[in-house]
Amino acid sequence: MDNVFYDGQVLWSQIDANMHLRHSAYSDFAAQARLNLLEQLGLKPSAFSKYKLGPILFREETIYLREISLNEHIKVTCEMNKCRADGSRWSIRHEIYKADGIKAAIINVDGAWIDMVQRKLTTLPDELNHLFLLTPRSHDFVEEIPKPKA
Repeated sequence: MDNVFYDGQVLWSQIDANMHLRHSAYSDFAAQARLNLLEQLGLKPSAFSKYKLGPILFREETIYLREISLNEHIKVTCEMNKCRADGSRWSIRHEIYKADGIKAAIINVDGAWIDMVQRKLTTLPDELNHLFLLTPRSHDFVEEIPKPKA
C-alpha cells in the first residue's frame, strides 16, 4: 500500500454507542495523516509558526464503506487529487484501510492556506510551497485553473 501517513490502533475513546468507530474519529485520523504527510515533506509546525500560516479546510466529505471496531489496526493514505499550480488551493483524498486491506472509508478535503495574522487566504512562501508541491498525487490528479476575477 502506497502513501500511508497514519498507521495505528483504534482506541476505546474513539468508539461510539454502537461499538464502532465514531463518525468524527474518521476526520481525526485523516487530519493526523495530513499532519504526518506535511511533516514528512519537511513542513514542520515550527515552519508554519515562523510564517504565521496554517492550513484551513473549506469542505470535508466522508464516505463510509465498512465498520471499524475497537482495537482494529488501520492505515490512512493521503494523495493530492487537485491543486492550483501555485499551491494556494488543494484537495486531498484519504483512504482508511482495515488490517485485512479492505477499504473502510474515503475522506475528501478541500483546503487552502491562511495568514493567521491578517486572517486572509494566502500562498505559502516559495521554500515551503516547493515542499508542499511534493505531496503524492493521485492517478486522477487535476491541476485547477483559478477562475478569472470579475
